[in-house]
Amino acid sequence: MHVGIPNTVLVCRGLFATAGFCVAVALLAAAARATPAPRPNVIVIVADDLGYGDLGCYGATKLATPNIDRLAARGVRCTDAHAPAAVCQPSRYALLSGEYLFRARHPGNQSLYFRDGQVTLPALMQSAGYRTAAIGKWHLGFGRGKPPDYNFELTPGPLDIGFDSFFGCPRTHNEPPFVFVENRRVVGLDPADPIRIVAAKDTKAGWGHGISEGAAQAHAARPQERIDLILADKAAAFIGKPAREPFFLYLAFLAPHVPIAPAEEFRGSSTAGAYGDFIQQLDACVGTVLDALEARGLADDTLVIFTSDNGGLYHRDALAAGHRPNGALLGQKTDAWEGGHRVPFIARWPGRLPAGETCDRLIGLTDILATTAAAAGIAIPSGSCIDSIDQLPVLTAPHTAAAARTEVLIQGTGGYALRQGDWLFLPTRGSLGFTVQAPPVTRWGQPYKAMGVTTSDVDEEGQIKPDAPATQLYNLATDPGQTTNVVGQHLERAAEMGGALATMLDESAAAKKP
Repeated sequence: MHVGIPNTVLVCRGLFATAGFCVAVALLAAAARATPAPRPNVIVIVADDLGYGDLGCYGATKLATPNIDRLAARGVRCTDAHAPAAVCQPSRYALLSGEYLFRARHPGNQSLYFRDGQVTLPALMQSAGYRTAAIGKWHLGFGRGKPPDYNFELTPGPLDIGFDSFFGCPRTHNEPPFVFVENRRVVGLDPADPIRIVAAKDTKAGWGHGISEGAAQAHAARPQERIDLILADKAAAFIGKPAREPFFLYLAFLAPHVPIAPAEEFRGSSTAGAYGDFIQQLDACVGTVLDALEARGLADDTLVIFTSDNGGLYHRDALAAGHRPNGALLGQKTDAWEGGHRVPFIARWPGRLPAGETCDRLIGLTDILATTAAAAGIAIPSGSCIDSIDQLPVLTAPHTAAAARTEVLIQGTGGYALRQGDWLFLPTRGSLGFTVQAPPVTRWGQPYKAMGVTTSDVDEEGQIKPDAPATQLYNLATDPGQTTNVVGQHLERAAEMGGALATMLDESAAAKKP
């Protein structure tokens, strides 16, 4: 907590802001002070690669998630929520910025994704007097213009986009460095034993991203099998700290992303292999956070949003056990097919949101920013966060409120798809990801037949049929599993959606120009 320093000054200083941005933040702060209604605490929990079918409340039977299920039982469970990308970094950027990644102009070298002076979710909350913290996986870069050197101060970073504090992993736990960072420094780093990053091209070890050597104490401080358990305890301590101000916590767990590494006490706890055990550990970590809220008497005063950064990844042991991470959806992580980006999404705010309700309206993770700002009574500066839509009316009245969003842009690793209403359009053949590519045809992780799903354009060996149409169109209202490409029956609709997507991609290309 900052004492004696106006929040407007803190935000302006932390964001290297322009004078115009400082004026906007000052107006936000004034508006927040004029709001008489109590402001909720806000916790946004993001799992890593958790699929649509990975939770009990979304139909999983081979594993148990009682803590996340109780969130759903006391809140709103959404069935048509989507990450803006089928991989993590674009989704996390969009969540915190309220805009698609293509607007970032990021150089892609592990430096900070956010622009100087950019309006972000934590900055908005900080401007309204919230205590802000990021705990968990960051993966949105440090520094400017070149990869960070973890032996020195890491700046700019989370603290420079509106977070008062940060504790967590700089990247995913299969990417170096395998350490924790607290605020701007690696935890436990001995200057006499520096970190050495070995690039992927120079080693066969690791997960294809390189490794980190040296820094024995720093590496020991981040035991792989207990990462999320440590993060959950850090989150509970943050929640338990007495303070007059409301808080905003961005809590990004690492499970069930590879490496699948459940702690000893969770091994064998599910009937879905190590993957199921890892999710049950994740659920226990969510329980630690919810229990901390209860212990402080804050459960009724806190908006909790739980989601995932993209769809789940097929794992052999889970499939063999009969568990399907994405339920009946086609595709997986990396794909623009539904399994790559339709995600669990649960919102609980006792007394403000109904309990035990299901919402079938279209929601994007970009909408978390505008929805959270609305809950806190914070206005968003004009022209900022332009891809974020306030979903609070929809969550408040999930059966009667008009849809707030009718369209979402989806980024697969091989290109973009467009969702409009009940329709999903892909401008080419294949999954636009690693599952089925065109061309060349490749498989990722599991044989196509083992996935237990079918689609009309692909044969049972995972090969795209020679007579498959050049584009894809699916009606998700009647065919949520995308079994049948109906582009030939709806040529006019496909042409309209293709034109709309092309316009967005032109905007994307223009945004990338210096």
